[in-house]
Order: sequence, then C-alpha cells, then structure tokens
Amino acid sequence: MVKFSANKTVILLSAVALFSAGAVGATKKKASSKPASTKSTKKTASKPVAKTTPKPSPTPRPLAPGELPLAARAAVLLDAKTGDILYAKNPDELEYPASATKILTALLVIEEGELEKKVTIQLEDTKVEPSALYVAPGEEYVRKDLLFALLLKSANDVALTLARDNAGSVEAFAEKMNRRAEELGALDSHFTNPHGLHDPHHFTTARDLAVIARVAMQQPLFREIVATPEAGLTRGDEWVVLRNHNKLLWRLPGCTGVKTGFTRAAQQVLVSSATRADREAISVVLHSDKAGIWADSKTLLDHGFAKLGVPNAETSPAAPAVQELIGR
Repeated sequence: MVKFSANKTVILLSAVALFSAGAVGATKKKASSKPASTKSTKKTASKPVAKTTPKPSPTPRPLAPGELPLAARAAVLLDAKTGDILYAKNPDELEYPASATKILTALLVIEEGELEKKVTIQLEDTKVEPSALYVAPGEEYVRKDLLFALLLKSANDVALTLARDNAGSVEAFAEKMNRRAEELGALDSHFTNPHGLHDPHHFTTARDLAVIARVAMQQPLFREIVATPEAGLTRGDEWVVLRNHNKLLWRLPGCTGVKTGFTRAAQQVLVSSATRADREAISVVLHSDKAGIWADSKTLLDHGFAKLGVPNAETSPAAPAVQELIGR
C-alpha cells in the first residue's frame, strides 16, 4: 500500500481540481462555438443577401457636330482611290497595331516576288507564342501558302518564317519594314517585329496604318487573300483550316478585307475595307473594344460611302469559295 502524507494529499487534490476545471472549461469552450456554426448552416437563421444596386451607366458626352460615335481611341477613314481622308479621330496618336502589323509584313514579301519559292522551317521560326500554325523545323512551304496562313490565321510563327526568309533575320526585316513605311509616308510609325506582339517600341498611328493598307490593297494577291473567308492548307497528312478572323466579310455588304489585331496593350484593332459602286473605302480603328471594332468599322465605312455619294448596300456579298492550298 502506498502512503501519502497530508501535504502530498493536499497537493494531489489540488491538481485533480485544476485538471477537472480545465476539462470543464474546454468543454464549455467547444460547446460555445457549436451553436454559432449550427446557426450559420440553418436556412431560417441566415440573413438574406442584400442586392447591390447597380450603378447607372455614365451619360455619354454629347457628340460634336460631325463627330461619329466610335469606341476606338483613334480612327481614320480614307478614299482608297485618292488617298483622301474622309474622317479622322486622333489620327496621329501613337498606338500599338498588334497583328495589323502583318499587313506590312505581307506587303514586303509580295513585293519581293518569287512567291512559288519553297521555304524550309527553322527552329528559330517556331519560338513564338500563339496564334500559330505550329510549323516544325524541316517542313517546307511555298511563300504564297504561308501568306494565306499569315493573313487568315494570323500565324505568328509564319510571320517569323517569312521575315527570316526575306531578310535573313527578324532584326533585318524590321529595318526593311521601317524603310518601306517611311517611303510610303507612314512617318510616325516604328516596327520591331513582323507579327505585332507587344513591344513598347513597336507602334503606329491610324493615319499611317491606313496609308500602308491602301498600298497593300493595290497588290492583287494581297486583295485575294484578305477577301478569302476560309482556305485549306495541307501539312503532311494533316488538313489545316485557315479561317479569316475578319467577321466583316460576313457582316458587311461589299467588304473586301483586311486584318484584325489584338494584344492587351493594343486592345482591339481592325483595318477594314469595302467596295460599293466601284468606290472603295478603307477604315482603321485602334484601341477599340471587342464589339467596337465591328460597329466602329461599319459606322466609318457607311459614313465614307455616304460622303462619296454611294448608297448603302442592302444585301451581303456572296462569300468566296474555300480555297485549297498545297503545302509542300
């Protein structure tokens, strides 16, 4: 039998008392949190969520006399025949062109000629983010076929391929872009690459881009490509559909091209053209929104034809047939 002294007995009893009190306290603490949790799960106890009153849309500022309601930050409309400006909004403000850059890229390649020449893909051509045709090193394509992929699918790897094939390197091609832009009178632009992916030193203006597009549209092959809604490209055993990103080909009667663009910095970009009654107008919208590039462009082109004395068309043009290209 174990014996305890009086002092030891007191100490033992005190310890037991403290342990019991702690256990009770812990039980009470646990119990006190449970009702709150249960209450929060009961439908009857939950409070209805207050609906946020939507803020009223800001009242659009009144348009100045002759001003068009455009979402674009900068825009230009010109007569393709004469080059005369029919409407302008911030025409000389520096903006990013995004993939509309490829208009100038295609123009340089077409002007170089030998469009049936084969081009062999190199590894450096593939090191670019989408959109892309996903060409592989060693594959061979004809320049003309690559132009369809460049302008319809907006393939950035194809832009690198054509630039290297044309000038030996992207840097050398950018120099050619800047020289040609200056020759055309696009004096406020500067290009650093053939695809338009963001570079703070790669910029243009609505006026400059309209000037470049007007010259490009004088090239028959360029006109053919940008007016094509869809083409097919054979790549080995694979059939690749090249669908034009320009929705105005389906939405706007008489639309003849030309090129869309988007980056986060540039926002939505569209260079477009249309022909009615043997007159053609070209519009450029820069830094617009997703809906704005279509609405802005239609507004501009309709306005242009009205100024040229051409009535609005009421029927949509028949879409050109799907073209089949042969990748080699």
